[in-house]
Amino acid sequence: MQSIVSALVGLLLLPGAAISHAPSFAAQTSTTTPEAAADAGEVPLSRSAHGARFIAAVTAYNALPAQTDGTPLETASGAYANPEIVAARSRDLAEKLPFGTVIAIEPVATSSSPSCGYDLVKPQIGYRVIADTMHPSKHDQVDILLDHTQTVQVGGKQMNPGIAFGICRNMRIRVVGHVDMAKLPKTQAELVRALERSQTLALR
Repeated sequence: MQSIVSALVGLLLLPGAAISHAPSFAAQTSTTTPEAAADAGEVPLSRSAHGARFIAAVTAYNALPAQTDGTPLETASGAYANPEIVAARSRDLAEKLPFGTVIAIEPVATSSSPSCGYDLVKPQIGYRVIADTMHPSKHDQVDILLDHTQTVQVGGKQMNPGIAFGICRNMRIRVVGHVDMAKLPKTQAELVRALERSQTLALR
């Protein structure tokens, strides 16, 4: 079964292909020791956190001084602000979403709002690694880092994907794994492979 999943994921992640949605991995309870996981470059989540789901507002931002600070290419965790995989979370979610947590972002029936442009930028989202922190004034919110040069078409004109995304309320945040911040994947394909390795360890 794992080989079938890997093959399907490989098809979705051909070079130049957009991520149409985050592949679904079954939530597993890790039985791997922390020492073995560390040797493999993976940091397992606690039993309670792995597979956790909760509802939060989701927005998007760009690695630009006007939207971050004087060092827009460096996240609060010290990692590079990579728009392909990075997300930030409000400080009140630090316990639920520590740095290195990998999440899937999914709309629910009540998530539609006039300013929600999730469908417009969905191909750019994929999985996200929590590596940044939002302003202290924000609460119960996740912020997706997007590449402002990868514009999307809205009403016949090209628009910054962060602006097109807007504010999507009542989105489901699903914890799917954890990665070592010192070995942060650089692409969605690398991130998926890291999750597959982590799941393989959990099944041993």
